[in-house]
Amino acid sequence: MTAAPKSDVFVAISHEARRQMLDLLSESGRSVNDIASHFEMSRPAVSQHLRVLLDAGLVTERRHGRERHYNLSPGRLAPIRDWITQYDRYWDEHLMRLQKHLSEKKSK
Repeated sequence: MTAAPKSDVFVAISHEARRQMLDLLSESGRSVNDIASHFEMSRPAVSQHLRVLLDAGLVTERRHGRERHYNLSPGRLAPIRDWITQYDRYWDEHLMRLQKHLSEKKSK
């Protein structure tokens, strides 16, 4: 049984390093040491960022001996996708207006 996520996904992705960690994990699951090798911060700092992602339910953790492996859990990104979708509509509308304006200007 998995505990419900404790942290807000928006808070979890608010830090650039955590977004970069999610990018790495979107390619494949990785060990903490592999993730840490991509950053100029201490291994404990990387672990703290991973803990925030884990608490938000954005990653899963699997222990193999002394190593911890993390995988992306993309389902928890749905609230972010839903929030961004409203801005997609905004940009679509504005780009359509721009296209119309440019077409009118071109035909003159």
